[in-house]
Amino acid sequence: MMDRLARIDRALDEVLVNLGAMVLRLSDPAVTRTDAERRALARSVRQYARCADQSGDPRVRRLRDELQETVRPKLRIVATR
Repeated sequence: MMDRLARIDRALDEVLVNLGAMVLRLSDPAVTRTDAERRALARSVRQYARCADQSGDPRVRRLRDELQETVRPKLRIVATR
């Protein structure tokens, strides 16, 4: 039984790695151009992160972190006088 659960867990981790790679490709600014697409991407990243939080696979965790970086607003330094 435990062996079967471990196999299922590994299979789910593989699915998460593949899903994360797909979402990462969608995070390219050339692909997600509109505000609606960026909102959909942010939703996908949040949903992926929730699943990744349950995984012990370091690949899944790295993808989660990388994806979360793609939806963080870019800060610009503005100097005024």
